[in-house]
Amino acid sequence: MSDYAPVKTALIGLGPRAETLLASIFNIPEEMEVVAVCDLVDAKLEKILSLFDKRGRKRPTAFHDYREMLKMPSIDVVLVATSWNSHLGIACNVMRAGKYVAIEVGGASSIDELRQLVHASESTGVSCMMLENCCYGRNELMILNMVRQGLFGELIHCACGYEHDLLRMAKEYTEGIERAIHNRYRNCDLYPTHQLGPTAKILRINRGNRFLSLTSTASKARGLTNKAEELGIKDENGDRLVFNMGDVITTVIKCAGGETITATHGVTLPRPYSRNGRVQGTKGIWMEDTNGIFIEGISPTITKIDIAGNPYHTHQWTPVEDFYEKYDHPLWKRFKKNENEAHGGMDSLMLRALAEAVRTHTPPPIDVYDCAAWMSLTCLSEESIALGSMPVSFPDFTNGKWINRGKERPSRWSLNEVFDI
Repeated sequence: MSDYAPVKTALIGLGPRAETLLASIFNIPEEMEVVAVCDLVDAKLEKILSLFDKRGRKRPTAFHDYREMLKMPSIDVVLVATSWNSHLGIACNVMRAGKYVAIEVGGASSIDELRQLVHASESTGVSCMMLENCCYGRNELMILNMVRQGLFGELIHCACGYEHDLLRMAKEYTEGIERAIHNRYRNCDLYPTHQLGPTAKILRINRGNRFLSLTSTASKARGLTNKAEELGIKDENGDRLVFNMGDVITTVIKCAGGETITATHGVTLPRPYSRNGRVQGTKGIWMEDTNGIFIEGISPTITKIDIAGNPYHTHQWTPVEDFYEKYDHPLWKRFKKNENEAHGGMDSLMLRALAEAVRTHTPPPIDVYDCAAWMSLTCLSEESIALGSMPVSFPDFTNGKWINRGKERPSRWSLNEVFDI
């Protein structure tokens, strides 16, 4: 039994992602209790409420209007899992109501809406967290731990991405699915935060470092258009359904510290899933897609003889798993039993981190400045592509505070430092 009460939680937007979040919350009853839910659609409300019945849990209060829900004084934190075009505005109103807010992932449509988000947090003193579960992935946290211990040396370059076969969106467009609609009309890195988030934390973005500028380039767009044609799907006028999103979006980011980041977005071609993680330092490298790490002086370097009889050296990857025993992040040593939960255990760790921030009235490990910086990649890449891959600068959402941010409160949930407490 814990010696504290669970934080009173509300959910806005009751689609599939909310259902997954709820399943994770059910698994950590000592941390969070859902007391209110809200959606415009009666069927979604009833489906969510039925999940409480199946678990033998008390039904929360149901609302159609989230503004009415925010009048409930018992609510401590609100999770917003609505559409990409609505969740930031809702988050601002939640903060103005004096309640912690946590938004689901996704890119921004404009810099203006991100400035409004930051202003809402700064003017009210209320925190906003992004529910970026990948920041709590086992490998991402282990690499953070190794970087902070100096095993990679000085960091030089990172790579990140979201590469996933989502060709089903050709059909989902006819069903009004939001992501498919964005893929028809936009051309940008639409879904940047899954690996950009962990990369930004490793590079201390917004805490001594920041994104300076980017250039983005889009390939031709064929995948979804061809799939729609294959399925016989037409547009609203009965013509060929054409999607605008380039099949591969490549963005290069320059950081104030001199590091570079390559971010890739590709969801419209056949391929296995990858977040394309890579961290390259002066002493070593991690590459997700090889499931390997090479650390100078630790990983094997083998001398071979070429056909002319001359010696040469080959460097060999060490499997990531070989580093777990010594360098696994303290969180994963503590909560490794969660691996069978949603998204490999990442969701419950993320929600525990949020609950502690709410309970202790402290900023969350992914704060409003992180939300703005990471989500801005979408609209800035869109601008760069539209300008023929011209460089575009990142706003400094911290207004200079990134140079010398105050020390954060030590917490095991920190994504900036590693605290074994």
